[in-house]
Amino acid sequence: MTAVETARGPLDSSALGRTLMHEHVFVLTLDSQQQWSDEWDEEARVEEAVGKLNALAAAGISTIVDPTVDGLGRDVRRIARIQQQVALNIVVATGIYTYHDVPNFFSSRGPGALPGLAEPMVELFVRDLTEGIQGTSIKAAFLKCAIDRPGLTPGVERVMRAVAQAHQATGAPIMVHTHARSEQGAVAGRLLGEEGVSPSRVLLAHSGDSTDADHLSGLAEAGFYLGMDRFGLEPILDFEARVGIVAELCRRGFSRNMVLSQDAACYIDWVDPALLPALPRWHYLHVLEDVVPALLERGVTAAQVDEMLVANPRRYFEG
Repeated sequence: MTAVETARGPLDSSALGRTLMHEHVFVLTLDSQQQWSDEWDEEARVEEAVGKLNALAAAGISTIVDPTVDGLGRDVRRIARIQQQVALNIVVATGIYTYHDVPNFFSSRGPGALPGLAEPMVELFVRDLTEGIQGTSIKAAFLKCAIDRPGLTPGVERVMRAVAQAHQATGAPIMVHTHARSEQGAVAGRLLGEEGVSPSRVLLAHSGDSTDADHLSGLAEAGFYLGMDRFGLEPILDFEARVGIVAELCRRGFSRNMVLSQDAACYIDWVDPALLPALPRWHYLHVLEDVVPALLERGVTAAQVDEMLVANPRRYFEG
């Protein structure tokens, strides 16, 4: 068995249970939040998160995987407070989230200062994975990076190669935010392959934003995990299309390569609260309440659902 780090400590992979592989607790733009917003109330937001996560646990989810890293407002000390009050496990990440440049903190450090200098990101990612995050004993269980519509910019490439090198040093799996409709997952896969990363250690998040079954089948055949993980974000792709592509890939025999989730959060400052009523199904319970029944109606078997919610997350961490 494999020990998977959570915000309450290591957990045997066999105990992960039903797992949502891409959910945030909070997504925050820290500089802007502190400068401009009066929406943040620490105690109220923590209390709200505890309630929502306990409701999710009561519905049958044992674990959420939270890919909140630098660029998304990570504060693992806040997550630790919440973890102590909730019944489910919270698995946290290390890495950097950018579509363009590296954060200014790194722009004049390492190779950002002089070509040929060691990449400081690698050491920091490894520290998060092996020692603890932000001065705590809580360790990351996986690495996170991103590539979006702008493609493989110099900053994105630098972060992605650092993530790959930290993976090689530790064996921790990788999650990549991708832009599925411009096939950026394939670009990420090629770069990670150049660094010696096996597709079987990589989850291409947001693959479910695409309905190109042939392209997604090719990624699955190569061995990548596909994140069908934005259920509820219907302005990007509607419910029927999201369910339909998962059902089609299951029909083609790729249930072993998919995980399900919503990319939801207890609170995200990227979205004006006035817009949230337009996203009524973007919440933690949508997969269980709506998606799973719809998949079963379309011929996906209960065993395939269990594969996507239980077996595949476990295999992802076990390697």
